[in-house]
Amino acid sequence: MRASFAVLALAALTAACGSTADHSERSAPSPGSLEALWRHSGQSVLLIPGKSDYSPGKLRISFLVVDARGRIVAPPTAHVWIARARGEKPFEEVSARLERVGVPGVSDHDVKALYVVHLSVPTPGTYYVLARPIGGVRIGGLRELLVKSHSASPSVGARAYPSRTPTLASTGGKLAQLTKRVPPDRELLRYSVADSFAAHVPFVVTFATPRYCTSRTCGPVVDVVDRVRRRFSGSDIRFIHVEIYEGNDPRNGENRWVRQWHLPSEPWTFLVGRDGRIKAKFEGSMSVRELAQAVALLR
Repeated sequence: MRASFAVLALAALTAACGSTADHSERSAPSPGSLEALWRHSGQSVLLIPGKSDYSPGKLRISFLVVDARGRIVAPPTAHVWIARARGEKPFEEVSARLERVGVPGVSDHDVKALYVVHLSVPTPGTYYVLARPIGGVRIGGLRELLVKSHSASPSVGARAYPSRTPTLASTGGKLAQLTKRVPPDRELLRYSVADSFAAHVPFVVTFATPRYCTSRTCGPVVDVVDRVRRRFSGSDIRFIHVEIYEGNDPRNGENRWVRQWHLPSEPWTFLVGRDGRIKAKFEGSMSVRELAQAVALLR
């Protein structure tokens, strides 16, 4: 599987970014433009996005950096620039932080960390992001970022859906109907979204499938949610896991709860307050640190 990924990575680099030699064969870019910054980045690498559902505002962007051999590149930080076009000067420059995904000693996944950066994008449109990991060989990756007028998933501030998601009680304790995690995440299966909604308690709900995760960057999200649950065990915040597929079988398609929440991808994690409104959300993987920080503000 990794060998085929390396081929795809190399093909993507050749098609989308070109090699270092390609840079010298093109006309000189405008000084200070994103194109100029990219051409001075050295070796081209591939940026694999950890999410895709963006709307204007403060964006949390996550990505994986992969070289032409399919190897993950992961220094602790990276410089990131964003511009409206490759030929324009960036309107924001920030640092990306490498966030560990999964839980050490618990999660088994080839991707151990993702870069995460927060950028402000005022209007919809197509933007370009350049990332340069700091340290070692000079490298840089360039990628488009599509920002739509409205998020496909429920927006922060919107009212959550009071879905009657399945629980241990509603299924008679039949774990196979509730989760594909090994070992089963029993504590995340005690409450439904509807019951939590009616009780006016804050809750975290993650829509994720531990066994059938389809993206290299989706990671062991359920492990992270369960670890954060342990940190907040003395609070009234509830933590809920909902699988993605009907009957936990990808051949059956997405289940009704995924359709009800209009989720365009997986996994998704939402933080819902006592008022039933979404306070924060994460598409794809997040670190224990990120989720715990957000949960600490949940009311």
